[in-house]
Amino acid sequence: MSDELIRLSKLMAERGICSRREADAFIEKGLVLVNGQVVSQLGTKVSPDVEVKLAPQAVKQQNKLVTILLNKPIGYVSAQPEPGYTPAITLLTAANQFEKTGTRLRPEHLKGLAVAGRLDIDSQGLLLFTQDGRLAKQIIGERSDVEKEYLVRVVGSLPDSKLRLLRHGLELDGKPLLPAKVEWLNRDQLRFVLREGRKRQIRRMCEAVGLQVVGLKRVRIGNLKLGRLPEGQWRFLQPDEHVL
Repeated sequence: MSDELIRLSKLMAERGICSRREADAFIEKGLVLVNGQVVSQLGTKVSPDVEVKLAPQAVKQQNKLVTILLNKPIGYVSAQPEPGYTPAITLLTAANQFEKTGTRLRPEHLKGLAVAGRLDIDSQGLLLFTQDGRLAKQIIGERSDVEKEYLVRVVGSLPDSKLRLLRHGLELDGKPLLPAKVEWLNRDQLRFVLREGRKRQIRRMCEAVGLQVVGLKRVRIGNLKLGRLPEGQWRFLQPDEHVL
């Protein structure tokens, strides 16, 4: 029945083949095969159980998409800023490339880059820019459960009862937070591992239990680690690296 059909671009996004925007572009170019037949009509609806494949040309295009890992310093905003603020993307220059071997930065690498998991202006650490809608959805999609790890320097006392609250039991904006991993690393530093990314979440969680955050650094997104990437420098994601 027609009400059981789904837009082909939506199905492709749900299966992680590409983003809906990319799917529409591939469909329009005749680069999508449904049950072995080319589909080139935008808005086409299909059964949810059809076989969907990309033509070799589309796969080749996907393989050219780049992802960049940046060690963002404090003082830069992740996305398009208000006047007077500097976006982190301005750090993606040839001079700031870490280990200048292999792929070198070209103008096409900076086109269509989107931030996958923001960091606020007062935070530092791992920030991802990607041209690949599949990877962005893995990290920030509604159903994403990719871990993000942070080192958080705090001021204040934290009894065990409130540490348990940080791990599970708090809510922000009237909505309960998912369980988090929170542990002390030393006298003034906590390690947070989250599977969600509400606005200024860690700072607000700490405020709720009487702690003041004086330093926040993201060191991991899924399997991708900040490692020894120097502050203010960036590198390309390598073919053998994956978020999950």
